Amino acid sequence: MADPTDAPLTDDPAHEGRHTPDGERYWNESWYLDFVSEDGRLGGYVRTGLYPNLGVCWYWACVVGEGRPLVTLIDHEVPVPADGVAVRSDGLWTDYVVETPWEHVSLGLEGFGVTLDRSADVFAAADPRDLRGERTALGLELDWETEGAPYPFPFGITRYEVPCRVHGEVLVGDERIEFEGSGQRDHSWGVRDWWAMSHNWCEGALDDGTRFHGTHAMPGWGDWSIGYVQAPGGVPQGELNTYRTEPDLDADQQPTRAHMAFTAPAPGLDLEVEVVAHSPVLLVSPDGDRCRFPRSMVRYREADGRRGVGWIEYGLPQSGPPASA
Repeated sequence: MADPTDAPLTDDPAHEGRHTPDGERYWNESWYLDFVSEDGRLGGYVRTGLYPNLGVCWYWACVVGEGRPLVTLIDHEVPVPADGVAVRSDGLWTDYVVETPWEHVSLGLEGFGVTLDRSADVFAAADPRDLRGERTALGLELDWETEGAPYPFPFGITRYEVPCRVHGEVLVGDERIEFEGSGQRDHSWGVRDWWAMSHNWCEGALDDGTRFHGTHAMPGWGDWSIGYVQAPGGVPQGELNTYRTEPDLDADQQPTRAHMAFTAPAPGLDLEVEVVAHSPVLLVSPDGDRCRFPRSMVRYREADGRRGVGWIEYGLPQSGPPASA
């Protein structure tokens, strides 16, 4: 396991691996990988989240698409692997390999999810094992190859984001789909208390090769944002001055559209967001606190006419009695 060093995160290949946890209850280490086709019609994501001090791993995987039902695999009772990132559970086999640090990772998944016609049904199941839907085989054999510059978070935050090209094979039920598109991966470690603060996150690729990412504390939790805009060819345009999002949420707190504005030292971005498909998760703490975590595959339209694709998410802690879905 990697230990802290003075080197920038993306200078030290050891940071691609696991890290030594501290004693905080909600210390978490996660690897997140998303993918979306060039036309924004098919995509998905995978997240491995280790909570060693709670003795569990949270594992999520999904495939979504325009005109397709959600196929989602959510398991919050996976054993924490002794080392590495590959996890094993009943009906779940995964592999994750850093082929070349900062340049190339591969992921394999064999498991079973459920098919849901209504994505918000996820919010009605405090235990994801209670989700009701058609049991569906889900498989991924995908590679993420870096396209641009890996982005280490500032301010001592132990997290980095990597824009990528993604290719490989997606299996859903009896379908076998050859995949080529864009995506992003990130890796973070430290205290992750989903129930303490609301947030927004996004990533995207525009048709001219521009890549971008933003993280923003939602209203009521300060006024800060983090992210990047990279010009075609992976040329960093510097730290953002601001990133803001204005979403419209439906009755289930899933976005129906949004506007996003990036202000960077070089030309920023002014984006309208079209939501294509949802793949949410309900996060329930050991104390029963809840956070709705809507995640959506989207298309972007920049004010100057450029188009793009990507993923957005909102972390929305709930107060009071559980909301109905």
